[in-house]
Amino acid sequence: MSVPLGRRVAAEAVGSAALVAVVVGSGIQATELTHDVGVQLLANSLATVFGLGVLIALLGPVSGAHFNPVVTLAAWVTGRRTGDGPTAREVAAYLPAQVAGAVTGAVLADAMFGRPLVQWSTHDRFAGHLWLGEVVATAGLVLLVLGLGRTDQARHAPVAVAAYIGAAYWFTSSTSFANPAVSIGRAFTDTFAGISPGSLGPFIAAQLLGAVLGLGLLLAVFGPPAPAPAVPTDPRSGPADPQGGSAGLQGEPEPAAPTLP
Repeated sequence: MSVPLGRRVAAEAVGSAALVAVVVGSGIQATELTHDVGVQLLANSLATVFGLGVLIALLGPVSGAHFNPVVTLAAWVTGRRTGDGPTAREVAAYLPAQVAGAVTGAVLADAMFGRPLVQWSTHDRFAGHLWLGEVVATAGLVLLVLGLGRTDQARHAPVAVAAYIGAAYWFTSSTSFANPAVSIGRAFTDTFAGISPGSLGPFIAAQLLGAVLGLGLLLAVFGPPAPAPAVPTDPRSGPADPQGGSAGLQGEPEPAAPTLP
């Protein structure tokens, strides 16, 4: 059964908000419990892994659980050939919902810990090696998310994607934001997980570059996707149904398989 676009957009907004609330809230909690930065990062990464996995499992059947503009854009680019990705209309609806949700999640996390609802982050992340970390983290994420779909393993997305993000927290210099919406949301909180507004531009540019690189890696590893098969039509009954009979009127497209953050 297809899911109306409005519900899918709501799922993307709620999922993005919950994801950022987990990232920011666990960072605040960690800094209040210990002064050891390593333990703080460990607590933050573990909470993010568990939270992300749950969100993908819960909301993936509704919207595809992108929670991330680069994932949505990458799915749109590849879907233009295969016919199973989001449409331009869906992309235009998903992206602002993801950003608005991320900002809401940061504000919610601050509210839960009695902090100012909006306080611009002073955590400067303006350095070339951090940008390289974002390129690597985002390229790997896009390769993983789309690669799971290409190999018919999207059912493993909750575990695989969450595990990748948890690992990338530690093997990338930037702690793997890999998400423009989450990056914007984290600028609204002056806490452990924040990023200063002045650092956002290069971070997002690096994430977009990483997405392009990830698509290139997808092509190199898995080859070009097969084009969508032509569907024969019957002028008396509309598009033919591959299972037999008539497909009738087309409703909203089915959501993508669970993919991401």
